[in-house]
Amino acid sequence: MSLLLSASVSNSTECNAYTTLNDATRSVFYSGSVSCDSGLLQGWYRFDGVGGSQIPETCPLQHSCGTHAPGWLSGTHPFVHQGTVNRTICYHWSQGCCHWSNNVLVRNCGSFYVYRLERPPVCSLRYCTDWGK
Repeated sequence: MSLLLSASVSNSTECNAYTTLNDATRSVFYSGSVSCDSGLLQGWYRFDGVGGSQIPETCPLQHSCGTHAPGWLSGTHPFVHQGTVNRTICYHWSQGCCHWSNNVLVRNCGSFYVYRLERPPVCSLRYCTDWGK
């Protein structure tokens, strides 16, 4: 069964054709200059490098991740056998951890996750990553 799952993951298009985002300023620990993802093209993305490897599942502090309203995954990351799942990205602003939101697709590729991202609803919103200092 695990060989079948491995073959299924390795043959999935999204696990082999993605854009890597390795920007350290996406980390929830970063609080410097402000950017937004308004120029992000819709597509499959993998987070990798010192900034972190996945979108956090808990609400980050405002003004972290190099933006005003940081984006986080409302829900959990999928297991490999779940395939591609629909999830909500929430953006923390003002008094609400989900002041703005948009939908994304998430896929567990075995040793990493990929996300089908789109431009956030407004600027300055940004997809964040969960670790890296």
